[in-house]
This record gives sequence, C-alpha cells and structure tokens, in this order.
Amino acid sequence: MRRISVFGATGSIGQNTLDLIARAPGEYRVVALTGGANIVQLAADARRLGAEVAVTAYPDRLDELRAALAGSGIEAGAGEAALIEAADRPADWIMSAIVGAAGLAPGFRALRHGTTLALANKESLVTAGPLLMAEARAHGATILPVDSEHSAIFQGLVGEDMSAVEKIIVTASGGGLRDWPLEALPMATVADAGAHPNWDMGQRITIDSASMFNKAMELIETKEFFGVAPEKIEAVIHPQSIVHALVGFRDGALMAHLGAPDMRHAIGYALHWPERRDLPVARIDLAQIATLEFYAPDLRRYPALGLARAVMETGGFAGSVFNAAKETALDGFLAGRIGFMDMAGVVEGTLDAMSSEIRLTNPPSGLEDVLQVDQMARTRAWAAIETRETA
Repeated sequence: MRRISVFGATGSIGQNTLDLIARAPGEYRVVALTGGANIVQLAADARRLGAEVAVTAYPDRLDELRAALAGSGIEAGAGEAALIEAADRPADWIMSAIVGAAGLAPGFRALRHGTTLALANKESLVTAGPLLMAEARAHGATILPVDSEHSAIFQGLVGEDMSAVEKIIVTASGGGLRDWPLEALPMATVADAGAHPNWDMGQRITIDSASMFNKAMELIETKEFFGVAPEKIEAVIHPQSIVHALVGFRDGALMAHLGAPDMRHAIGYALHWPERRDLPVARIDLAQIATLEFYAPDLRRYPALGLARAVMETGGFAGSVFNAAKETALDGFLAGRIGFMDMAGVVEGTLDAMSSEIRLTNPPSGLEDVLQVDQMARTRAWAAIETRETA
C-alpha cells in the first residue's frame, strides 16, 4: 500500500488528487493532508480518507480544526512548523500543491527522504530551480511535473535524447480576457479576469491566466526543470486548450500532447508513473473538435511573457524577485489598489529596484537566501504599488 501525502489538499489540484485517490480504495494510505482556511473541507477529507494528520497553514485556526476532527483519532496541526513536520513523515508520493512561496519549504523537506514529489507548486522551480533539482539528486528523490504543460513536455521526452531537442512550445489559452480590445484591458475588474473559458481553477490562478503571468512562470519552469536554453522555449496561444505542449526535434518533427482540459490527466500520470492507468477524463473526438487554432501572443497584451524572457536570461535571484513581485502585484489588484495592466509594471519596477540592491545574477546558496530575497522583493513591490496609487 503506497503512502500518500497531499500538500494543498483543499485547492483545485489537491481536490483533483484526492478524487483519484478515493477512486482506488485499499491502494493508498493517506499520511498527511494540508490546507489553508477551508477547515471544513480539510477535516472532511481527512476523515473520509483516514489521514494520519491534517494541518492548516493558519495557527489561529488550530482549535477549529481540532474540533472538526474530534473523535476521529486524526492528529491536527497548524502553522509552518506543523507543515514541515508533516513533510518529514515517511511517504512514498507527495503532492506539492500549496500555492505561492509557502510551498517551498515543505517540498524541499520532503525531498530529503528520497520520496517522489509531484510538483504543482510553480514557485519552487521559478524561485529556486537549481537548488530544488540539486536537492533531489542529493537524496535520490524523483520530481514529477504536474502542471499540464510540463507533464506534456515530460511525456513527449520519454525515450528521447535531450540533445536532439530543438525547441519546446508551451501553449496558453490566453485567459478570460483574450478577446477583449487592447485598450479595454486597463478597465478589467477582478470578476472579469477571474472567469476562465476552459479551465476550472482558483481565483488567483485564473487571474494569472488572464494576465499570462502563469504562462510566464511556466516558461521559467521549463528552463529550470528540463535544462533547456531560453531561446529554445516558446509560448503560443491555443484557445481550445487541447494541445498542452509540443516538443520539436532537430529532424523537424513536432511531438504534441493532446488531452481534454482536465488536471486529472497530469495528476494521474504523476500518480501512476511509470505506468499508465485508466483515468476518469473525457476522451477527445478530433472530428467533433474539427479545428485547432494557434497564434503568437501579443506582448503588448501580455507583457509578463517579455519579463519572463528577461528573468530566464538573468538567472540567479531574478526568479525569486519575479515571483514575489507577481504575487504582491496580484494582491494589489485583488484589493483594488492597482489596475489589471498595472501588475506587469509593478513586477518590472521591482526587478529594476532590486537589481540596484543585489546582484541578481548571483546564484542563491540555499533556501534561506531565496526566502530573504523574496521578502525584500515583496517590500519593494508594495512600494511600487503605493507609488502608482499616489501618481
């Protein structure tokens, strides 16, 4: 029986993971489930799946979690230390789906045990890619990508020699605002940006899709996970979200991964790897789809992609600054303090400000370095938001 832990269990990725686990009773033993403020969901899932421990990220919600688990025999924990303790518990497979920089430390800790880490936390690779990959190598751990795009790339490379790869193309839906006139984008509201035409995701990820900051992150992830030079990585708009990525080879061949827009594809592949098993996902009818569209993204509409290119070229701490500024800019937009198109300006301004304080090209020596720069960048990003408010 495989031991499974799910970090970020109450989010979209976590819930889809639990759906697959629940469909195979007797095959898995759930060790730890962690979540945020949705205590009702976290406790219900822990009871339903018989978890050993449930942890909320919020220390002030511990009593509520304990009450929800009363009589179940399931341990309750809260806060960063409890998350790390949960990551220290022996498990064969761990889903890392905590959103944001908060997911870094548990993921790193899990790798120390030589486990298989299913990585859905974009920030781990964007902010600390070389450190994360080195940690996995040092402890004989395996990292499997769970983003649909990177899972597609991973599958397209099975049995292939990386030296034969000519380019990697990451597809993007274009988000909920892709058909808006360019001049209307600055007026987009949180509700406008939070509606996605294809995917069912959380609010933050959906807005990141509309701004293409999620795709910017995925370009950086591609470089870090697969060791591909930035000039070999491309992004294209693909409104149908059927082709998730393509790998181009030096003989001119393009290998494409197609699938319905359902995250259980990528989660299931990582859960069952190296096998393939039946998954409860829709099958594609190409005749019914009839047409697949692709076109180049407009960098005026999606300035995040240009920023990602600069981050990939710079390396070092640039990814940490980019991610921290991106998260802060999104907070500012959600709070109504800046407009939709101001987010890219905040990120660019933060990168510029931090480049005068630290040498961005320097590689971090450890996770503490990454987290320190992360906090510095968040402070600079809030300053950039305040400047825009008073301008």
